[in-house]
Amino acid sequence: MRESKIVRRTRETDITLQLNIDGSGHAEIETDEQFLRHMLDTLTRYGGFDLQLKASGDNDHHLVEDVAIALGTAFREALGDAPVERIASAMVPMDDALVTAAVDIIDRPYCDVDCPDMLYTHFFRSFAMSSGITLHGMVHRGMDDHHIIEATFKAVGTALRRAVVPRKSVLSTKDAVSLRRE
Repeated sequence: MRESKIVRRTRETDITLQLNIDGSGHAEIETDEQFLRHMLDTLTRYGGFDLQLKASGDNDHHLVEDVAIALGTAFREALGDAPVERIASAMVPMDDALVTAAVDIIDRPYCDVDCPDMLYTHFFRSFAMSSGITLHGMVHRGMDDHHIIEATFKAVGTALRRAVVPRKSVLSTKDAVSLRRE
């Protein structure tokens, strides 16, 4: 199983997280921030991951940011070095919202996500930077901010599920990249 456990403690937050990317979409999330809990449950279900999370923080910004960092770090560790499909996308409708997310699981972190809430734009950016992935999210239409944000989490989860599928060889014109410190 591709899994990882992260403990992240700062003056501002206390986070314990366990992630299994070969899961069934099951989430056990303990946090006082209800919308974050809802979005993480959505990401987990659509990603097909199993997530156990206990997180508290001094304010919503620090909590959302640090959970994203811990989740990205766990995702990167759980994935390991084995070849995966790497590149995937998903278009998700949710009522008035229509969102596309595209990911590339490569050590070239970048994030550009349309999001009507800066806190969740920051979530996606923090996740992408700590996991080392490229992440794009585009809102094609939508009026309800909740629907747009939730459709984005669904699209990102679906794209990640498709991107982490194991393959026999590395999908790259560079082949496998090896870094060494001397």
